[in-house]
Amino acid sequence: MMNQKTSLKGLRVIDFTRVVAGPYSTSILGDLGADVIKIERPGIGDDSRGWGPPFVGEVSSYFLGLNRNRRSVAIDLQTPEGIEIAKKLIVGADVVVESFRPGVMDRLGLGYEELKKTNPGLIYCAISAFGQTGPYHERPGYDLMISALGGLMGVTGSADGEPVKTGVALIDVSTGLHAAIGVLAALHHRTLTGEGQRVDASLLGTELAILINVASEYLIGGSIAKPQGSGHANVAPYQAFPTEDGWVLMGSPNDKLFRKMCDSLGKPEWKDDPRFLTNGDRVKHKPELVGMISAITRTRKTSHWVELLSATGAPVAPINKMDQVFQDPQVKHLNQVAHVEHPMYGRYPVVTSGLRFSETPPVVGAAAPRLGQHTREILEGELGMSESEVGQLVENGVVEYRPAAGNEVAAVK
Repeated sequence: MMNQKTSLKGLRVIDFTRVVAGPYSTSILGDLGADVIKIERPGIGDDSRGWGPPFVGEVSSYFLGLNRNRRSVAIDLQTPEGIEIAKKLIVGADVVVESFRPGVMDRLGLGYEELKKTNPGLIYCAISAFGQTGPYHERPGYDLMISALGGLMGVTGSADGEPVKTGVALIDVSTGLHAAIGVLAALHHRTLTGEGQRVDASLLGTELAILINVASEYLIGGSIAKPQGSGHANVAPYQAFPTEDGWVLMGSPNDKLFRKMCDSLGKPEWKDDPRFLTNGDRVKHKPELVGMISAITRTRKTSHWVELLSATGAPVAPINKMDQVFQDPQVKHLNQVAHVEHPMYGRYPVVTSGLRFSETPPVVGAAAPRLGQHTREILEGELGMSESEVGQLVENGVVEYRPAAGNEVAAVK
C-alpha cells in the first residue's frame, strides 16, 4: 500500500473523531492514500468498537467496516502529557479532523486558533451535531435526533404510519462526505496561497443541504412534504409494486418511459388514457394508476418484471436484501468488496471506496486497528521518544499500547 501511487500520498491526518460521521470522512481520505492517525481514549476507544453484535474477537463489525486505513494511538487527553503528545503529532500534520462538542478542543488547548500558531498551514475540520454556534450548539446529537429535527424523518415512511428512520445513518454519512470535500477544497486553497483554514461541518447543516426538492418545494412553493412510502410526490408511477414473491421497483420519470411500461405490462391502451397522458395527469390520478399496476405485477414473480422491463430500457430493479445485494452480478462486477488481513482477527471482507481513478486508484485498505495498536510505533518511530519514555507513559496511564496480535495489553491503570 505504501508504494502505490495515490491521490493523497504524503498527506497526514490526525483524527480525533469517533462513531460515524468523522470516521467516514477520514476513511475517504485514507482510501485516497492519506496517512490517518486515529487518536482514541485509552481503555475505551471509539464508541463504535462496542456496537454489536456481531463481533470479531473484541471489536464490532460496525467498527471494522468503518475504520480501515488508519493507525490507532491511545492517548489520555485529560493529562498534560497526553496533550503535549497530541500537539507534537499535529505540528507535523496537514489536517486535523475532530468531532467533539463545540468548545472541547479549545478547552484542551487543541483548538484551531492555538494550533495554527505552530502550524499555520493546518487544515482544521470540526464536525458537530448542530454547528459551532447558536442555541443548540452545546447539545449532544446523533444522526437519528438530527434526522428528526431537520425534517428527514418527517418525509420518510408510509403516509399513515409512524415516523421511520433510514436503514443507514445517512446524515452521518453525508456529513462525512461534506467534511472530506471541505478538507480537499481547503487543501487546494493552501496549495494556491499557503494558507491553512478552519472547516466546519454539522449534521444539521448537512441535512438541510441534502433535502433538495423537499426543501425547495416548501421554500419556493409553500408545500409541506409528507411521507410517501416508496413513492414520489412529483413523479408517477415511481415506486415499489407487489409481485408474486416480493416487490419490484418500477418508475416512469417521463412520458416516453411510461409508454414503454404500458407495453411491457400488456396495457397499451393506457398510453391514450386521458388520466395518464402526462406526468402531471398521472400524479393527479396516482392512486388509481398504482392500483391498476399492482393488480398486474402481483401475477408474476419479481424476476419476470425485472427481465421484461430491463429489455425495453424502462427503469426497474428488485428490492434486495443484503444477501441478494452482494450476489448481484453488477455488484460483483464493481469489485468493491475486498478482504483484509488482521494478525489477530484473521481475514474479513470490507466494502472499499466507490471512487475509481485512472492514475491514482484508492487503496484496498489495511484492516481496522486494535485500540492503541500503533502507539509505540508512532511515539518512538515518529516522535523520537525512547522505549523507556513510552514505557513510563504507559505505566502512568497517559497512553495505552496493544500489539497487533496476542493477549498482551498495556492499558490504563
